[in-house]
Amino acid sequence: MTVLQAIIQGIIQGATEFLPVSSSGHLSLAQHFMNVQLPSLLFDVILHLGTLVAVLIVYYKLVGRLICEFIFMIGDIFTGKFKWSKMNPDRRMVIMLIIGLIPLFLLFLPIPGTGMKIKNFADKLATDSGIVVEGCSLIMTAILLSLGIIASKKTPARYTIHGNRKTVKSEGGRRQFNVVDAITVGITQCFAAVFPGLSRSGSTLSAGLMRGINRQTALDYSFVIGIPSILAAAVLELKDAVNEPMTIGIAPIIAGIISSAIVGFLAIKLLKWMVTTNKLHVFVAYTFILGAIVIILGIIEHSTGVNPITGMAINF
Repeated sequence: MTVLQAIIQGIIQGATEFLPVSSSGHLSLAQHFMNVQLPSLLFDVILHLGTLVAVLIVYYKLVGRLICEFIFMIGDIFTGKFKWSKMNPDRRMVIMLIIGLIPLFLLFLPIPGTGMKIKNFADKLATDSGIVVEGCSLIMTAILLSLGIIASKKTPARYTIHGNRKTVKSEGGRRQFNVVDAITVGITQCFAAVFPGLSRSGSTLSAGLMRGINRQTALDYSFVIGIPSILAAAVLELKDAVNEPMTIGIAPIIAGIISSAIVGFLAIKLLKWMVTTNKLHVFVAYTFILGAIVIILGIIEHSTGVNPITGMAINF
């Protein structure tokens, strides 16, 4: 792999990991139509670590506070000082993040009669010969984003009046998650992990909005809960990656992690701006149109047995 190829892969990973367009769906489609393959699991881990760096740079203050609060909370639990009714906002966020991550363990449940776990089924969907699932999942992303936008408009903001000028004083919606909110977002994230094309950031953000959470809080929660999710995915892949021969040079590795971190940082900033300025409909249109095109191409492939882009035969 050349440095330029590594940079391109880093750009794709950094942009699609955080924008609500699905990194897994775009990776699957790129592999299908352009015959692009990551050179190894190790490089995939590197790209995930780059995007993890991006989140930590943007949210370092919040993450630092949450880590400190988690340590204090453990101390209070062991000394009997912990009280659910007297949690501060950071401690509540820590608890809600833990609860929100619990549904991810569903991925390791066995599917009766198949000999597979749900995670294995997800891997199979991402690597199969067809693309109809990706198309349907992209449209589902568009639907979820639409529902989130509609829900956010039903929680009116508070305004202040200065003469003839009206300005937003605060966004509508709740600023704190409860247990049901956290479980809802966690289950949504679990579904996003199964279906390639269903955006993790888009679906978790939409779930928060549909639960009546205000836009900024829902977005922050979506990004922060993604930190352990991205880290866990990297660790699971690293177990298999260490058994592979080292086929990538140091320069492409450095280029990949830097490009994914920089683009990931910019993608987070862009999404934060688009959420606060009510421009999520752009992603609704993009994922719906792309999903419809992919479904049509997938149906053509199933009927002809040929990839319409590459002209190669497909074995379903």
